[in-house]
Amino acid sequence: MSKRAAKDGARKDGEGPLAPLPPVAVQVAAHARARFPLLYLVSWEEERVLAELEAAAISLRKMLLVWTETTGLRNVALPKEAPDRRLREPEAVLEHIALSEREAIFVLLDFHAHVEGNRVRRRLRDLARSLETSGKTIAIVAPRLVLPPELSKEVTVLDVALPSREELEAHLDLLLAKLAEGGRTVVDLSKREKEELVRSAQGMTQKELEQTLALAVIEQGRIDKETIPVVLSEKEQIIRKSTVLEYVRWDAGMEDLGGLDLLKEFLESRREAFTERARAFGLPPPKGICLIGVQGCGKSLAAKAVSRFYRLPLLRMDMGRVFAGLVGRSEENVRNALKLAESVAPCVLWIDELEKAFSGTGSSNISDAGTTARVISHVTTWLQERRSEVYVVATANDISLLPPELVRKGRFDEVFFVDLPAPREREEIFRIHLRKRSRSPEEFDVASLSELARGFSGAEIEEAVISGLYEAFTARRPLETRDIAKSIERTVPLSETMHERVASLRSWAEGRARRASSAVDLGLGTARPRARPEA
Repeated sequence: MSKRAAKDGARKDGEGPLAPLPPVAVQVAAHARARFPLLYLVSWEEERVLAELEAAAISLRKMLLVWTETTGLRNVALPKEAPDRRLREPEAVLEHIALSEREAIFVLLDFHAHVEGNRVRRRLRDLARSLETSGKTIAIVAPRLVLPPELSKEVTVLDVALPSREELEAHLDLLLAKLAEGGRTVVDLSKREKEELVRSAQGMTQKELEQTLALAVIEQGRIDKETIPVVLSEKEQIIRKSTVLEYVRWDAGMEDLGGLDLLKEFLESRREAFTERARAFGLPPPKGICLIGVQGCGKSLAAKAVSRFYRLPLLRMDMGRVFAGLVGRSEENVRNALKLAESVAPCVLWIDELEKAFSGTGSSNISDAGTTARVISHVTTWLQERRSEVYVVATANDISLLPPELVRKGRFDEVFFVDLPAPREREEIFRIHLRKRSRSPEEFDVASLSELARGFSGAEIEEAVISGLYEAFTARRPLETRDIAKSIERTVPLSETMHERVASLRSWAEGRARRASSAVDLGLGTARPRARPEA
């Protein structure tokens, strides 16, 4: 921006087409032309947003004046000129904007900390009317949205998305060119490795990508395929900063999941649906699955195994953290979590024990001023409308506590019922847990153990094996079939202690959900055999 333009900001509306601008600059320029007085840009990327606002100001031939509470007001086009420190107070800078005759975009950084003050709120409302007939625009830039009801009609909110794949790739090209300049750093990336690096960086800001590459150069001395794990590790740190999402590392796959053959077949049939070939064919990204069933029967394990099967990062949404204490924060938490999940897509988003989060919808208006109802409305709308490659795996134990609209067709690709394991599935689960503990299944009477463990869930079978190990360890001898059998006999499974609830759940699943397994134990509900198998 020239000094002359910075001083007088002369510009006529409609004076030539806008030059190619970044997305945020396009939005701001359009709203400024239309005389929108108050804009609110929600973003952590202060530097990037300021650069785009400067591009918008240049296209409009206006000044860009930036305010912070620590330095006051400064003209971006005159970096050597000292900021006006007399305008550090929020009310003072608003008064200055009201009296200023300059055509400018006034950027107020971190102003969300002040908008709820009575005098500031009232001054912004007064300004909104006067700015509509001027060449001035106020742009608040803050990492989160704080908007009192009184300002909801005056302020236009613009969500600044994290850099797209294309923007990250363009920024990466710039960074790599700078690093390779003069042979300072060796850059050895094939086209495929570069694409994988960009994909790994999705969800990062441009600044975070710069810092991560700098870290890779310090650690490795070069940029090559070994940089990709560094990027993934740093992205894990970004997700960990979220109060709602958790990055889950999981090494086990479908081979560690006993039974559930129909679920595995379904997942296998959708494996290619994440590819560009599927998009070219006209297929939308897969939405995900909802797993409903008896506790301990492998729903959570299946959710973890899905991410490894599809080779996608696994994010777990902690619904307990969504419902924060402050009014309005719960809705903001869930919005930010879903936005973050979309930014790191393709990924698997695991929502565990869904019914615990959404069971209070009916009484929400009385118990929590409608917070739960608003959160569930946002989640269900997102499940229906999303177009990003976020594969949702939701698990639930008690369907009666879930609102019907949450599990209807369209929110998920399929709803599966995970039942208690059938005889051959119990045998498979015994083999898996014996192998995990360095024991050969051939040395045990797995068929007899399976019969004895009728009505046991997968988790209860695992505990029986562990309990048998304790028995053998105490006796100072190798693990034998009788040790596991003894622990089975001492255990009363959930299918017996909560027989009515399990029976009700199995009854509900008939015709309402797709079975996760083709095997059915017709003997469930009868007394378990008590004959102890021989060692």
